[in-house]
Amino acid sequence: MKFSRQLAVSSLAVIVLAACSSDPNTRREAKDDFNYLDAPPLESWTLPEDATPQFYPNYEIPKGDYSGGIGREVDIRPPQQVLELIPGARVERQGSDVTLWLLQKDEMDKVWSTVKTMLAEINVKARKETDDFIETDWVSWVSEDEDVEIGSRYEISRFEANNRYGFKMKLIDWREGGKDKPVTRVNEERYNTLMTNLVTARYDRDLREEAALRAQELVKSIPISMGTDRSGLPVIIARTPYNVMWQEIPELLPKMGFTIEERNQSQGTAKAKYAAPDDAFWNDVGLKPIDLEPGDYTFLFGDLGNRTSINVTDKDGKPVAENLLRSLEPLISTVIKKD
Repeated sequence: MKFSRQLAVSSLAVIVLAACSSDPNTRREAKDDFNYLDAPPLESWTLPEDATPQFYPNYEIPKGDYSGGIGREVDIRPPQQVLELIPGARVERQGSDVTLWLLQKDEMDKVWSTVKTMLAEINVKARKETDDFIETDWVSWVSEDEDVEIGSRYEISRFEANNRYGFKMKLIDWREGGKDKPVTRVNEERYNTLMTNLVTARYDRDLREEAALRAQELVKSIPISMGTDRSGLPVIIARTPYNVMWQEIPELLPKMGFTIEERNQSQGTAKAKYAAPDDAFWNDVGLKPIDLEPGDYTFLFGDLGNRTSINVTDKDGKPVAENLLRSLEPLISTVIKKD
């Protein structure tokens, strides 16, 4: 799907499983034939007068007045799931409507602010709006598994109940190819979920950006010093959690003269090639050039809880000399502070 007010759900990592065919119909319909629709109706069994019928209930079809599509009317696309990207939120479905429940008012305020930001970004205006309610104008969806452009309008509301804070998405109008039509239950559920996912994905993006900014602020004040690992061997100690330190490696090492060739966060390794910076660099950082030969090195980062250990090995996997490690310690500290 894409949007200009035509929403790009794929960009939000909302994965829709679909057949490889370019025909939208075959993406929604079963690939086999529908000969079963021509099957003769079922008839009651005729038993001899003295026979005692025996039936197993395992495959008994419950009795009732059931309605729904058959044949080509059956939509085989997997149902959409609300992306659980808002920490602590619980999803509740009421019919086709989607409600997210949060425990704190400030979280709901952030979600509500995200709704307004998201609507502005996709250029969808509000027909009605209060502090706790928005009725949207038409949202247009273009999808590979739809024959025509889809239009939908929503009521978005927030409220408080039982010491919880709810955010509700409700589809209220539907059109296909520019013509108003009644919406099927499947499409109502599907496009309520897709619209909710636009909000949750935008909220998650904001959280990640805030976390990245906080991490940058933390990195600026990371104390760097020499220390020892659990085996008593010399290592550089960064007094910050491993996940914070790891985020800085792509920028930190290149500014020290290392070209990163491979990284593995789970193993805590970064393989890099060293080329000594020029004199202007050393004058800028105010340090003497380190006595490190150009070549391949591997940085080893260890998780020590609220600290991170840093060690370096040469191309043969042997730790560099302690004096070289000690010369790297002020360089790392200076580069971090300059950033």
